[in-house]
Amino acid sequence: MSDTPPPARPPSRFLDADHPFFRPAWRRWATALVPLGWGAMELATGSPGWAVMFGAAGAYALWVLVIRGPSTPAG
Repeated sequence: MSDTPPPARPPSRFLDADHPFFRPAWRRWATALVPLGWGAMELATGSPGWAVMFGAAGAYALWVLVIRGPSTPAG
């Protein structure tokens, strides 16, 4: 029996801008703006806890998918 550890797996990313699903820019924008809009709706209806949760998810998606974006440009 060998004492060598198993090969290291690449780190998984929660939201991967390089995934083929996010190649079209409209999908990246929609993934970020829908939770931000939902958070605004929650805030307007008096649910600040849910507003913070959806706002944080939308802000994270905006940062990863739109601002940082994919490592290679679409096209």
